[in-house]
Amino acid sequence: MAETITIARPYAKAVFENARQNSSIPEWSETLATLAAVSDNDEAETLLQHPGVTAAEKASLVVELSGGKLSESAQNFVHTLAENKRLTLLKDIQSLFEHYRSQLESTVDVSVETAFEIDEGLQQKLAGALQQKLDRKVTLQTTLNKALIGGVIVRAGDTVIDASVRGKLAKLVEAVSS
Repeated sequence: MAETITIARPYAKAVFENARQNSSIPEWSETLATLAAVSDNDEAETLLQHPGVTAAEKASLVVELSGGKLSESAQNFVHTLAENKRLTLLKDIQSLFEHYRSQLESTVDVSVETAFEIDEGLQQKLAGALQQKLDRKVTLQTTLNKALIGGVIVRAGDTVIDASVRGKLAKLVEAVSS
């Protein structure tokens, strides 16, 4: 069976191209985030996969759970997904859409795990260095993880830089074990 991300890709591309042509990328980004949140609920997921519920009922449920925030084109998109039995792909579609958006805008979201709090000045230095290295505008999000012992783990898309003490210890254990 194909990966869900592979099945979601044509839908994400179609929505992204439509949003780009209509200058509505931020609106679609928000819409897809709402739809992904709705479909990521355990009860909603169960209903969306239930064979006894019709496609129209599933689409209506998603539209209703979105709290009236959906435009007519977004509602049509939900109905198309329902008819093609693809409502469970909303989270993957949203993820791909955001990937296409970041490519278009030359931005990247970077998450930094640190063992200790880092001040604003150091965060700006790190963001500047990453911006030069990645050649993209960087949005930095830091989280505290005391299990790292010291150092940082930087994640930018598929790139992971593990400069943590825990990571170095794991490599040392691996080297000694082999």
